[in-house]
Amino acid sequence: MKYARLTKEQLEELHEEFINFLASQSITAEEWTQIKKDKPELAEDELDVFSDLVWEGVLNQANYLEHLSKQQLFLFHIEEAKMRLIGIKVNNEAINIATKEGYAWLQDNLLTEDVEIYNSVKAISEDRNKDIFALIQQGANITKGELFQYFERVIEVE
Repeated sequence: MKYARLTKEQLEELHEEFINFLASQSITAEEWTQIKKDKPELAEDELDVFSDLVWEGVLNQANYLEHLSKQQLFLFHIEEAKMRLIGIKVNNEAINIATKEGYAWLQDNLLTEDVEIYNSVKAISEDRNKDIFALIQQGANITKGELFQYFERVIEVE
C-alpha cells in the first residue's frame, strides 16, 4: 500500500465508486460477500488497492495545502517541479491563531514584531504525490489556496 487505507466513513461515502471498482475487476456483489467471508486477506488487499487509487486521484488534483497550529500557519503551493511555502509564526504565546479571535489578531498585527513571515521554495521529489501525502499525514489539509494567495499578495513573494 502506497498511502493509507480509507476510513470506514470514507469508504461508505465512496460506496458507488467502490462498486464500480469491483465491477471493473468483474467482481459481483455476491462474489465480494464471499471474498470477505472466505478470503479476508484478499478483501483487505482490494480495499488497499482502492484506497490507493482514491488517494492518487485526490493527490493529483492537490495544488494547495494548509497546516494550522496554535501559533504557526504553513501555506503550501505545490507546482509541477517545486513546492512553495509561506510560513507565519506568532511570537506571542497568548495568541492562538486557530481561533477566530486569534486569526483576527493575526490580521491586525501581521506586520508587527510579534509575527514572523518567511517563505521558501523546495524541489519536489520524483514522487510528487508522496510528498503531498506526507504533509497531509503531518496535519495539512488540501485547500483551494485562498490563504496562500492572500498572504502571497501581502508579502509579495517572488
